[in-house]
Amino acid sequence: MTSIAAESANHIVKSRDQRTGSTSDAELDAIFGPIFERIAPGAVEREIDRRLPFTELGWLREAEFGALRVPVEYGGYGVTVRQLFRLLIELAAAESNLPQALRVHFSFVEDQLLAAPGPQREQWLRAVAAGTLVGNAITEPGVGAVDRYRTRLTRDGDRWLLNGEKFYSTGSLYADYILAAADRDGERVGVLVDAQAEGVRQQDDWDGFGQRLTASGTTVFTDVEVSEEHILGPGYGAPGRTYATAYLQLVQLSVLAGIARRAEHDAREWVSARTRGYTHSAADLPRQDPLVQQVIGRLSAAAFAAEASVLAVADVLDEVLDAGAGDPDQLVAVELAAAQAQLAVIDLVLPATTLLFEVGGASAVSEKLRLDRHWRNARTISVHNPAIQKARAIGDHLLNDAELPFAWSAGERAQAGAGQR
Repeated sequence: MTSIAAESANHIVKSRDQRTGSTSDAELDAIFGPIFERIAPGAVEREIDRRLPFTELGWLREAEFGALRVPVEYGGYGVTVRQLFRLLIELAAAESNLPQALRVHFSFVEDQLLAAPGPQREQWLRAVAAGTLVGNAITEPGVGAVDRYRTRLTRDGDRWLLNGEKFYSTGSLYADYILAAADRDGERVGVLVDAQAEGVRQQDDWDGFGQRLTASGTTVFTDVEVSEEHILGPGYGAPGRTYATAYLQLVQLSVLAGIARRAEHDAREWVSARTRGYTHSAADLPRQDPLVQQVIGRLSAAAFAAEASVLAVADVLDEVLDAGAGDPDQLVAVELAAAQAQLAVIDLVLPATTLLFEVGGASAVSEKLRLDRHWRNARTISVHNPAIQKARAIGDHLLNDAELPFAWSAGERAQAGAGQR
């Protein structure tokens, strides 16, 4: 074991043995900082080889990263929402695919925290503390809209069987359980499926030009048996106000903030080591060129502002979740804040990931550097819940008091009066 790994392992064991209250930022940094430092150096090679980061996720699993929000009494770290998102930004700076892959896992944990006390709640919280991870299989190809799922949960004697096909199954290949959305006799339900169950088939066939390692491919369920206790209720897309859409969106924004931080880091590191500049520049070395310095300053400002926006929304989420996520006005406030932050963060990060190329000439576009991955990853994550639709929704809400669209659904529009529920 490397010295960094051994040091991190010692912190983890000590933390696990001595956990009695919420974990401080300093303690979290001591545990996870060395792990993030191990993950970051291989990001370029993983993308070139399209190697899914199973090993890297294993390091996080061993450190109980998935149990950050699980209360201490159940074996977790008991951190605040702000602390969670601060670490997600840092993880995204090391490997932008991993926070996105864990997005539904953390939402699942939050649902358990909000559930009524009981054996099932405790069972799942303790399972997460022991390393269990949850992926997702919600979105469908084709018509795909959340009010018209073609994935069905049907009764077969004393069994429930799940049949259907899902796409954008982000994180499912890394997970122990898959949270699937299905239709049960006209009712929308969430279903927890053992990822290794008979009849589950997963493919890493996501073909986007960015975020290539999120395992966002196809999942097919063929007569998969589902136990009664794994049928969880309405699931994503249920009508009404919810904390979950702002929460899930904020994970995407933490990815963007992390990308901005890594882009600034990579540009600064490359400039610092560079000795070749332009004969007509204002300095002998690129790092001494005031124009190059200006670019680094702007990249740094974009990363700072993106992170500040994410943490500001996380603070609002903390209040909403502490109050039980049942106040309608609070839910509107956090949804609006997340939507506004989405527009702001995208407008900061996308230009920054293009601006970074101004620090050098053609050598900056070398495939060995893969600096373009920052723009590709940022562009890819930014098209989730398209910004043009979000901007319109914000404007309609502020001007006309229109309801914000909490659940975002892609798919064919239903015919008026047909198939509506």
